[in-house]
Amino acid sequence: MRSGDVHTPADDPPAGGTGDRDLGRLADTVERLRREVERTRRAADDRALIELAKGVLMERLSCGPAQAAGQLASLAGKAGVPQLELAADVVNQAARDRISDVAQTESGASVWLRATENAALGASDTQAVARSLVEHALSPLGATAVAVWAAGPDSCLTLAGYAGFGPEEARRWHHVPPGVVTPATRAMVERRTIWHADTGLPSIGRQSSRGGRVTAPMITGGRVLGVLEICWPQALPPRPPRIERQIDALAELCAHTLDAPFAPLGQDGPALAEIVDLADALPDPALVLRAHTNAQGDLADFRIQHANERLTDGERLLLEAYPLVPGGLLLEAFPLAAGGLFARIEQVLATGEAFRAERMPLGLSSTGVADVSVTRHAECVLLVWRDHDEGARLAGILEHAQRLGRIGGFEENALTGEITWNAQLFSVYGMSPDDRPIPLERLRDHAHPDDEVPIGRFLRTVLHHRRFAATAFRLRRLDGVARHMRVVAEPVFGPDGQFMAIRGAYQDISSQHWTEVALSVTRDQLAHTEQQSAERNRLALQLQHAIMPPSHGTMESFGLHIAVRYRPAQKEHLVGGDWYDAVALPNDQILLSVGDVAGHGVEAATGMVVLRNALRGLATTGAGPAQLMAWLNMVAHHLANRLTATAVCGLYDPPSRMLRWARAGHLPPILLREEEGAELPMVRGPLLGAFTDARYEEGELQLQAKDTLLLYTDGLIERRDHNLRHAQDRLLDIARRTSATLDHRLDDLLTHCNSDTDDDTCLIGVHLS
Repeated sequence: MRSGDVHTPADDPPAGGTGDRDLGRLADTVERLRREVERTRRAADDRALIELAKGVLMERLSCGPAQAAGQLASLAGKAGVPQLELAADVVNQAARDRISDVAQTESGASVWLRATENAALGASDTQAVARSLVEHALSPLGATAVAVWAAGPDSCLTLAGYAGFGPEEARRWHHVPPGVVTPATRAMVERRTIWHADTGLPSIGRQSSRGGRVTAPMITGGRVLGVLEICWPQALPPRPPRIERQIDALAELCAHTLDAPFAPLGQDGPALAEIVDLADALPDPALVLRAHTNAQGDLADFRIQHANERLTDGERLLLEAYPLVPGGLLLEAFPLAAGGLFARIEQVLATGEAFRAERMPLGLSSTGVADVSVTRHAECVLLVWRDHDEGARLAGILEHAQRLGRIGGFEENALTGEITWNAQLFSVYGMSPDDRPIPLERLRDHAHPDDEVPIGRFLRTVLHHRRFAATAFRLRRLDGVARHMRVVAEPVFGPDGQFMAIRGAYQDISSQHWTEVALSVTRDQLAHTEQQSAERNRLALQLQHAIMPPSHGTMESFGLHIAVRYRPAQKEHLVGGDWYDAVALPNDQILLSVGDVAGHGVEAATGMVVLRNALRGLATTGAGPAQLMAWLNMVAHHLANRLTATAVCGLYDPPSRMLRWARAGHLPPILLREEEGAELPMVRGPLLGAFTDARYEEGELQLQAKDTLLLYTDGLIERRDHNLRHAQDRLLDIARRTSATLDHRLDDLLTHCNSDTDDDTCLIGVHLS
């Protein structure tokens, strides 16, 4: 710009113009270079596979590199296939491995599987292996992410390599401790390939890869080295067998990348030397084992790398037909190990999780039973066992029983005067094992004075008469605690009849004694309670019979024939609060009522007296049935300790033959007219005592000559196996039967209404002449 020129914004380049275009060109260049690097790497992998095939041909044809290259090109031309595919076939025929097995059924997978193998073997670390898997093998399968887990001790996992996940996600999942259930740990513990949907288990990349995933254990020589976890962005379709075989081949390929070299058979590498030194330092018999695989690479047996010097003579007798030398097979030396021990060793080798068991049947033990420990150390397994001696086992059982029964044993040598107590007897006496045992003849010094007579009799029988004896006494321990004890003792004689020793035992029976005391007190209290209950029931029954005797009652008044029946409960403790009443009032009306107080016993009987007498008194006011029920509800709620009861009340006017009635939660009366019977309409009225201001409806019934009215309590019809409606229908059927007199009708109802609750029953019959 010349001096004096004016600069304007229009002179600048357009915004986002040249600068953005330059950035776009740079991004295109970077992407182009990335693709060229990818093509170069793929081409290098393809050349590596071709060079590997040329090496196979050189060995097979005994020719040089040029002849091998020419032979490969010639064979590819004749077969009409690319040299890369023919090279993969040549390598497969020479390798005879799992990839070869896959290639026999899936020719298209052979090239990229071998390319993946070359890339993995040439990778500098497991992280590079994971990237190679995604680039070469998993993209054709539609997978987008992979995690290579290395197995550690006690079934933990460490993320050895990953691809398709972010670094932050990988950092969070660097280590999976023992006991955490993830898809990868499931595959490791179960030792099988598992195909997962989104099951909700915690797993790497679960938020970003919500599709399907597969976890395949990486197994070499029976040992799970790790787990290969492959993720898809979408749900997996039904998996064809070819995909399963390819996944297994990839898992085996990754296993070789994690497999750390170990000392060859017969050579003591550093790791093996450390395990051998550990086995020799143990106080129990031990074997150092290493996996032995068959031609297919599967675990077939365990080679005995070392046996320490702690094997017993009995255990070495098992080896007479098979010398125990390094390299010997476990099942050949100890065939009985196949009965469960072999599977345990295999599990420890596979997962690294230690196994321990007590009293396990063992083919290596001279006694057949031993405590066993199996642990994995690098590629080896350390097997340690300890024989169970039968005598020691029985002694342990006896000691355990003595401790549970609080029994202590003793022996007093009559020749030397030596006294021997076991540890439990010191505990029973509250003494230290370093204290001097107490002679049996000094037992009085440590017993309660009131027990001197039985102790003296016991000591005379054992020490003087030299016969078996036993007694119970109260021990005063040195720590001031008093215990109830039982002691038994007997003399021991030699072959010539000479008195040799006294053996016996003490047992702490304090808990049994106090239990017996408590039971005795409980029995006394129970007898007293039963006596009180019987007295209360007797008083309730007398009160009930005084008010409502069970004998028949009849009443003739104003052209009415009234009959009543009362049937008390057969069991005295079920005496209830049922009542009936039929009385002529001062206004020449007839009061008819039945009721039932809730509960049994004295409370129910006294409550019945209160309500029955209250209703009689209230009826003299001339109030109607509904008002009488309302007043009686107030009595039950406020004046009778909040009783609850059901009742039905009727007032019959002889001149008009009109019956007014009300009910309080009770079953309605039954009207029998001209050989027909039906319940009166259900008028509303709640239970007595349930509500403070309850309201009751009143019903009216015009009676006719020859009518019969029945009022009853539910004890007449209740059954445990039928509902109440069924029982009411049954009552109507019986009531409709023809009867010569009202008394016969009531007796018939009591006989044929087969209730089974053993409750009180009240029944009133009213017949108009």
